Amino acid sequence: MPAKRSPLLRRGLAVAAALPLLALAACGYGSQAKDDGPGQKVAAGAKKTDGLDSVKIGYFGNLTHATALVGVRKGFFQKSLGATLAKYQVFNAGPSEIEALNSGSIDIGWLGPSPAVNGYTKSGGKSLRIIGGSASGGVKLVVNPQKIKSLADVKGKKIATPQLGNTQDVAFLNWIAERGWKVDAQSGKGDVSVVRTDNKVTPDAYKSGSIDGAWVPEPTASKLVAEGAKVLLDESSLWQGKKFVITNIIVSQKFLKEHPAAVEAVLRASVETNKWINANPDAAEEAANQQLAADSGKALPANVLDPAWKSIRITDDPLAATLDTEARHAVKAGLLKDPKLDGIYDLTLLNKVLKAEGEPAVSDAGLGVK
Repeated sequence: MPAKRSPLLRRGLAVAAALPLLALAACGYGSQAKDDGPGQKVAAGAKKTDGLDSVKIGYFGNLTHATALVGVRKGFFQKSLGATLAKYQVFNAGPSEIEALNSGSIDIGWLGPSPAVNGYTKSGGKSLRIIGGSASGGVKLVVNPQKIKSLADVKGKKIATPQLGNTQDVAFLNWIAERGWKVDAQSGKGDVSVVRTDNKVTPDAYKSGSIDGAWVPEPTASKLVAEGAKVLLDESSLWQGKKFVITNIIVSQKFLKEHPAAVEAVLRASVETNKWINANPDAAEEAANQQLAADSGKALPANVLDPAWKSIRITDDPLAATLDTEARHAVKAGLLKDPKLDGIYDLTLLNKVLKAEGEPAVSDAGLGVK
């Protein structure tokens, strides 16, 4: 492991999903995580939470979902749920996780801001609530240093984003617009060519020369750097306090209403996990990578893992004001009709847990349940 570093700032894609105008990009509900790992031990004499046999939790196999990765690996969720079994599903795209939440295949999930807004608005505000934060940051513009030496050089180049209308795509389109350049959001054509490319194939696209750079989350950004790319811009530098939401915790409204004690148990585990991550950044990095390996069969190499991990900030705060800003950026780009986000947050149980831990309450920026 690398030398000891200062703790990550306390604070939640990741490959985030398409906005409402887009069709579902993945079928199925994701892969089932292993149930026999080190984090699946039920303590002797433990009691069920809310009388439930299990709670079904979803997350992505991305470092921006570090709370979930570490919480699974270290057993924080199972410990908090007692004899109620924590069951996990791993997703590759936001639409499939939203579909799973709506069908009841999962109860709670870690998810990026764009698919959360998508799921909420498409259901008329009836499908989900955001109940907590998880991660901030971890998004970079990385480029071929032979072709792009300054921000001005991005004009006329081919830059990848993960998906039309996803969180990073919206951020890049907004950045382009603020520089006075013109791009058609749907086609990606204009002063910059925006090439929508799955994060899994972006490194190969970079190596082949079919793209000149990418605006992407970790660890894709660090994978490109390992191939010779350079970081031209860290998105956190564009936000006040260098904080912006990249991952939140969502829950089915039905599950929240029927099983608040189980939801509170998962939130308590999330807060405990975040506290442990920030106090033990090196051990947490290792645990996250071990869970990535368990879920995908392949751990990240140190030259990718280390810089990626350093750029992500773990948080209990959902940074609600930044989600609202991200949604307005999507509206400005023409990718989203003006969304009604009132009621998308319910931070009641999170603030209850934080109070018990002696931590300050977090804000819903006026977008909470009335």
